[in-house]
Amino acid sequence: MFKNGVLTPDMVSQGEPVTVEYDGLLSRCGADHIYLHYGFDGWHDSRTIPMSHRPVAGYMATIVADGSEEVNFCFKDSANNWDNNSGWNWN
Repeated sequence: MFKNGVLTPDMVSQGEPVTVEYDGLLSRCGADHIYLHYGFDGWHDSRTIPMSHRPVAGYMATIVADGSEEVNFCFKDSANNWDNNSGWNWN
């Protein structure tokens, strides 16, 4: 678990689906859309995808773990405001 969200499974293996849930600052401030910005093993092959809104539990997106060491991610809204864990991102 990470602050303001959940990464499932918590131990990720290459090629497996990974679900990221987010209910952090951007969603609590009323953002109309939230995007997951992610990459692997030091932000390689980074991309940004829209997250699905869930009225009860914030936002969710599922990706496939393409890296062998870690998943790197942060969040942004449609106004380009970022939640990057105070500059530390999530890994």
